[in-house]
Amino acid sequence: MSNVPHAFHEGLSQLQMELEDGELDRLGRFLDLLFEANAVMNLTGIRERDVGWNRHVLDSLTLVPLIEASGAGRVLDLGSGGGFPGLPLAVTMPDVQFLLLEATGKKARFLEQAASGIDCTNVEVLDERAEIIGEPGCVHRDHYDVVVARAVGPMPVLLELAMPLVRVGGLLLAIKGERAGEELKDAARALDVLRSRVIDQRRTGTGTIVVVEKIDETPADYPRRPGEPRRQPIGCDSRSRGKSR
Repeated sequence: MSNVPHAFHEGLSQLQMELEDGELDRLGRFLDLLFEANAVMNLTGIRERDVGWNRHVLDSLTLVPLIEASGAGRVLDLGSGGGFPGLPLAVTMPDVQFLLLEATGKKARFLEQAASGIDCTNVEVLDERAEIIGEPGCVHRDHYDVVVARAVGPMPVLLELAMPLVRVGGLLLAIKGERAGEELKDAARALDVLRSRVIDQRRTGTGTIVVVEKIDETPADYPRRPGEPRRQPIGCDSRSRGKSR
C-alpha cells in the first residue's frame, strides 16, 4: 500500500513484524471508516491519516508479540471506543477470538460496522459495562486469556474493571504513556486486593505497555457497582473493601 507512511513501516521493523498487503489494505480501510464516522461522533481527536497509522494502528500492534507469547486464544478489548487496540489486532491475528467491549451504544454500533467492513470474522462486539459482565456468575468472568486496554483510565480503575474478566494466570496488557510508573505506585493497593502483580513494563516507540498477571481469583466483592470504581478507586481511602488473603 503506497499511502502507508514510512514511519509506520519503520515501527513494524522495530517490532520485527511483517504485514501482508491484504492486511495493510484492511487496516487502511479501517482508518477510512474511522475518519468517516468521526465526522458525526467523537471517536478520535486525530484528524491526519499519517498520524492515525502511527498513533492508533502501530500503537495497537505493539501488543502483538506479547499476545503471541502468551498463547492466548480469547482476548477482550476493554473500552474499545474507536476500535483500538482490538480491531488492528484482530486483522493481524486471525486465529485469536476478540471481544470488543464498549458501553456507549453508538460506538458499539460503529465497531460492529467496522468489523464487518474489514472482514473481521474473529470479532464480536458487546455493548455493556465491564462492571456488569465481570460480576460473579457471569460467563465473561474469569474467561479471557488476555484483556487489552488503551486510554481507559488510571491503573487502579482499570485493574478493577479488567482483572475479574481475566482467567487465573492470564494477563492484562495496558497501553500507557510516560506516567505509567506513577500510575503503578497509585495502584499498589488495587494490585494486592485484586490478586494480581505487575510482571513487566515495556517501553515502545509509542508508549509503555504494563503487563499484569492475575495470580488468584478475584474476590467476589469486585467489581463494584457500575461507576463506583471511577468514583472511588481502590486505595484512595481506607473504605476500599479488599479482604486479606
